[in-house]
Amino acid sequence: MAFCGVHGKGSQNRQVDFSKADVKKNILAVAAPMLVAQVLNLLYNIVDRIYIGKIPGEGTLALAGLGLCFPVITLVSAFANLFGVGGAPLCSIARGKKDLKTAGAIVSNAYFMLLVSGLALTVLGILFHRPILYLLGASAQTYQDASDYMVIYLLGTVFVMTSLGLNPYINSQGFARTGMLTVLLGAVSNIILDPVFIYGFGLGVKGAAIATVLSQGFSAIWVLCFLTGKKSELTLQFRGFRPDWGCIGRIGALGTSSFVMSFTDSLVQVACNATLRTFGGDLYISVMTVINSVRQIAQTPVMALTDGASPVISYNYGAQNAPRVRRSIRFMTQLGFLYTMLIWALVSLFPAFFISIFNHDAELLAAAVPSLHIYFFGFVMMAFQFTGQSVFKSLNKAKKAIFFSLLRKAFIVVPLTLILPHLFGLGVNGVFLAEPISNVIGGLACYITMRRTVMPELSLMEMEAAPAGRV
Repeated sequence: MAFCGVHGKGSQNRQVDFSKADVKKNILAVAAPMLVAQVLNLLYNIVDRIYIGKIPGEGTLALAGLGLCFPVITLVSAFANLFGVGGAPLCSIARGKKDLKTAGAIVSNAYFMLLVSGLALTVLGILFHRPILYLLGASAQTYQDASDYMVIYLLGTVFVMTSLGLNPYINSQGFARTGMLTVLLGAVSNIILDPVFIYGFGLGVKGAAIATVLSQGFSAIWVLCFLTGKKSELTLQFRGFRPDWGCIGRIGALGTSSFVMSFTDSLVQVACNATLRTFGGDLYISVMTVINSVRQIAQTPVMALTDGASPVISYNYGAQNAPRVRRSIRFMTQLGFLYTMLIWALVSLFPAFFISIFNHDAELLAAAVPSLHIYFFGFVMMAFQFTGQSVFKSLNKAKKAIFFSLLRKAFIVVPLTLILPHLFGLGVNGVFLAEPISNVIGGLACYITMRRTVMPELSLMEMEAAPAGRV
């Protein structure tokens, strides 16, 4: 499972060359299929929520049970990001330096850790799922649905780790369309299998989990076939593999930022569920499940944009081409700002439309509309958070990436979620108010720090390259 091969011209047909053409075209060439891929990736869980939320007579309560599983699902994604998103920028930087041996070693060692952590999460999660769910806020009414979904989902953890964790290494080589097809295969499978298992076989929540696991399995097989085949520039080779702990340490150091982002998302969900259960009951856990789903839909394009820019930035940083790095950051920031302004306006104007995608219950709709307005206030600031975070990860600035991951969620959102409901009679509104406050403080702090640290470094790089004729 080690090291890489370099393949012939046929492998370049759909590969984006990050060293040539306008950086805007490079970014969009990667971001467009990644947007499709991330939208499709949402369907794994979003479609589950749509179908479960509309089960006659029990949809609202079942939705609350599914919402209790979100922290666990997010934790699995956190470990996938630790070794997937963490190693991909290093892989791109190595490619920019034309060091394909190092790039291939990064992919192989990342997959080794994805397998190890996936197996550990499966065993521990299933053994302790009951106390975990009650810790996350389960009640006697919601436990069974949550348990049914969580146990089955955990059985497919290795599939999730393989498909979600290895796909960034396909995108980092410039094969964005292939990366998109990874998710397309799983998402389409999930859309087809969900109604079959939920309604056709009458399995309800269990059916949704089975469909998700099978779909992730199809994606995992696709990723492995590509990365062990002849079209990939970097290939997995299983014979003679020995883990390189130094390489794993570098991957983990950079991936800690993405891990912390996902882990703190899980921590926020735990805090929200516990606080909402106290101040609003199971209904508001359902409301938060719906609002989280809307947020995931809304932020997906800006995440695709920053993820699409990341390999372009990393490659050109490795190649010491500062002007292309600078232009990439500028384009990412401008487009992200315009998009988040637009989506904030749409959610503010049509909140009932977004909520009704998941549930038509009148009581839930009445509670969710004002909560959605509060939660999305100042959503535009997310563009600055995502941009700054993406630049730090792309340039292998692990400490800053980790700090700002912790700042917004662990140091701002979680304390505010626990404190605000007790102040000024805010109650459940205090839980939803924590998010926009963190967006403003955390987003601006991250972006301003990025500008004040990265731009001078790029200017210095540009000056050093000038005598050699670099532009």
